[in-house]
Amino acid sequence: MSLLRVLDRRPLDRAATVKALADRGFGWADLDGEPYWLDEVVAMDPYLYFELKRAAAGLWRVFDRAVRYAHGRRELYALCGIPSLLWNMLDALPLPPEGEISRYARFDFAVTPEGGIRLLELNADTPTGYAEAAAATPWLCSQAGLQSPNEGMAALLKRAWAKERPDSVACAAYGAHAEDSGTIDLLAAHSGLSPECVDLLELSVDEGIVKDGGGREISRLFALYPKEWMALDDGGEALAYAIERGHLALFNSPHAIMLQSKGLQALIWGLYELDFLYDDQERSWIHRYMLPTYTKPLFDGAYVSKSMFGREGGSVKLYDDAGGVEEEDREGFDTSVFFPVVYQHRADLPAMRFGGRQLHLLTGLFVLDGQPCGLLGRAGGRITGNASHFVPIGVNGHV
Repeated sequence: MSLLRVLDRRPLDRAATVKALADRGFGWADLDGEPYWLDEVVAMDPYLYFELKRAAAGLWRVFDRAVRYAHGRRELYALCGIPSLLWNMLDALPLPPEGEISRYARFDFAVTPEGGIRLLELNADTPTGYAEAAAATPWLCSQAGLQSPNEGMAALLKRAWAKERPDSVACAAYGAHAEDSGTIDLLAAHSGLSPECVDLLELSVDEGIVKDGGGREISRLFALYPKEWMALDDGGEALAYAIERGHLALFNSPHAIMLQSKGLQALIWGLYELDFLYDDQERSWIHRYMLPTYTKPLFDGAYVSKSMFGREGGSVKLYDDAGGVEEEDREGFDTSVFFPVVYQHRADLPAMRFGGRQLHLLTGLFVLDGQPCGLLGRAGGRITGNASHFVPIGVNGHV
């Protein structure tokens, strides 16, 4: 029995629906004249959804323990590809409480219609897709007669930000880039606070004090800014110094970069193989939901290579059973020129029919304030790149 099905919603008044989605905070259903949001809806069986939540909750604990084990061990920072510029900052700041290293994160899974669940990566630092999941998905699912667990996302975000209380939220080129700016706007709206929305490119740092373009001092910041780029960007070292000295509190926590690194998956798998650190329950989660991951290509069969800090598929290569490159993303930016690579057993995304086309479905599950809570579907090639589409996922039954 298939636990995932595509529901064709056509004929659909797309123009009216695009407007309705924009009114709810998702204003980029079409990008550059092309549809980013697909008209179809994916229906997930309730059993599979609850199994996915169990997987996310268990792996959240597994990843948290790995970060606490690695914290302060610089040889493990290096293993995970953490830029050395950030090591003093990570050591100087206390780790957040258990389960709270990141309050805004998203697991990405390969979930098959037969019920298989395999983790591909954890986006624990600056995941996008919030508007698609929190604003668009519940409404689109209600139109299709599906339940949506995403309806609780806004309340969980508000709860998380009530603890962190950022005075500012930022992205690069705020106001110019529809997706990032729209995500920032909706996060600010759902936070229940009144943070200033600022452009990262206009920030300045003077003796550890961070100011926006108007000279206003910023002390608590949420930014859609991958922390590893502090090691590469002009001004990144000054920003790291401001955080290290306590002049700027950055959310997610700077330690979220350790969760974010795909090298941490290699560390977790190594600890699992050595039967070290994890108890029997945690080992069962690793065995059932994670994929063998190493810092060298130690596979006899098909595998994947990707940068420890790659995004949008730009560094991903798929290798066949003979070890030859079968496919790679040549459009996204290949961050492996800056960061080390991991090698992971290959788990292909399921192929499904969307509007007469065969696309591959990536299933994301947000974790807000430590709670798995919101589904995000993306459909595209076998490598989920920047050209992939948003497709809502709902539950065909009670959630």
